[in-house]
Amino acid sequence: MSRHPTIKWAQRSDKVFITVELPDAKNVKQKLEPEGKFSFSATAGADNVPYEVVLDLFDKIDVDESKSSITSRNICYLVKKAEDNWWSRLIKQEGKSPTFLKADWDKWVDEDEQDSEPAGADMDMGDIDFSQLNMGGGLGDFDADEPEEDESDTEEEIEEGKYEHSESQAATPASTEVEIKA
Repeated sequence: MSRHPTIKWAQRSDKVFITVELPDAKNVKQKLEPEGKFSFSATAGADNVPYEVVLDLFDKIDVDESKSSITSRNICYLVKKAEDNWWSRLIKQEGKSPTFLKADWDKWVDEDEQDSEPAGADMDMGDIDFSQLNMGGGLGDFDADEPEEDESDTEEEIEEGKYEHSESQAATPASTEVEIKA
């Protein structure tokens, strides 16, 4: 019996990103069909465990313009949509998505944000040299010219502190115990 690999997805109006997370995948077989069928199978792990998934994508795709890339950690697909429009979900099946299917938040862009630049892209930093700001991350000594002073209390200072403390408490009653007469 085969298992389902974890699949992440994100979209733009003209394409869908599908990432199959399967480290050290071997014997990878993949198939895309124009009506929107996505098929994947591979083996992974020391025991060559079989993984397989078949998805009926939400709409038709352009197989000739779609691409894939196999790395040691995952298999990435750039699936070109047949028509430029946003899909309400990745697969045709309505209701709750399968547990192995997840949104790829690293690639996700909302429909209304697709044409805008990434946050911070329009910020002009001018001639600021950030290496000179010394934001506390360096290993440099701030007061290299001044000798270090030992700020810890000596035994004498501690004893004096106790003595002063006990004198200030002498004015207040030492105990609030009630004396019981028998």
